[in-house]
Amino acid sequence: MSSFTHSMIGAYGPWAATLAGEGPNFLSFRHTHWTDLAAWKPAARQRFRERIAMPDTGGAPDARVERQYEYDSLRVEELSWQLPYGPRTEAVLLKPAAAPGPLPGVLALHDHGGHKFHGWQKITRTQEEQNPVDIEHQKRSYAGLAWANRLAQRGYAVLVPDAFAFGSRRIRIADVPPAIRNGLNADESDDPAYIRAYNQWAAGHESTMAKSLLCAGVTWPGVWLAEDLRALDVLCARSDVDAQRVGIGGLSGGGLRTVYLAGLDDRVRCAVCVGMMTTWRDCLLDKSHTHTWMIYVPHLPTEMDYPEILGMRAPLPTLVQNNTEDPLFTLAEMERADAMLNELYEKAEAADRYRCAYYAGGHKFDAEMQSDAFSWFDRWLAGF
Repeated sequence: MSSFTHSMIGAYGPWAATLAGEGPNFLSFRHTHWTDLAAWKPAARQRFRERIAMPDTGGAPDARVERQYEYDSLRVEELSWQLPYGPRTEAVLLKPAAAPGPLPGVLALHDHGGHKFHGWQKITRTQEEQNPVDIEHQKRSYAGLAWANRLAQRGYAVLVPDAFAFGSRRIRIADVPPAIRNGLNADESDDPAYIRAYNQWAAGHESTMAKSLLCAGVTWPGVWLAEDLRALDVLCARSDVDAQRVGIGGLSGGGLRTVYLAGLDDRVRCAVCVGMMTTWRDCLLDKSHTHTWMIYVPHLPTEMDYPEILGMRAPLPTLVQNNTEDPLFTLAEMERADAMLNELYEKAEAADRYRCAYYAGGHKFDAEMQSDAFSWFDRWLAGF
């Protein structure tokens, strides 16, 4: 570790960094204690489940088709399902309009991006007219492309669900006390000015949400993961999806969701984590101020490092895509995370199933990265 200069917690940074140590820690497959992958995975996953503290979301939900139509050479289904708490979860399913037989499926996970008013709309396009906020968001993060549409057009059934606290699952202003509304009108509107004001409010409300969830005995990443597991149930249960050929992927918050879900559930046969690979040390010393509360899992850093959560899926195929000028991470810790995953996959005798690629530029999932990600899905799911 470099000598101390500054840290997110000042002079306490070097001390805090020693608490987890240099690793590998006990629940890392890289630790000499572990020699059998089949013995390590259930032990690591059980501890991960304990630490992330998921709520009970019931069994596989009954998805209801709200609307069907064709757009962009795709068959579009707007879906919803009810979890044991909160409003109905909304999602969109995209697939080629003339698709024959069961298709490989992908759970496409939208980002955080400071835009909580919408969810699935951030990575899709289902009509000619888009909200200007979503147009700006896609330009900034996705080179102006609706990547879920592009993937579906290659022959996939792509399900894009709203995450907890986003889109249909967002906190409604009318449901919180007036004292914490910060003057925001409770009559919500799709007007871009209102959406931007809501997103600013939601950013400030995030700490309140995280603290409240901890008081309930759950964590924000645990709620995200629990709800994504139910979305995976929906995708795998569809008759037009081959449940043996299912992948997941996403940028930023979608990459985080990929790490947790792909690390836990082997139904995910192929995973693509974009713009969300680093180490706990990077968050502790340099970058915690750039990240959402949705990443942090109490106690886990003393047992396994962040990339090793994704490594719990070894030997299943995994692609990580990093941007070399991404302000959310230090390049040194992105490279250190890559080295951890390389070592883990090599020990699992599956080195050919892990790949990390670096791209010039800031935080994004641009056309080149999308093309490489889609090729990875093709290789492992579609056999193109």
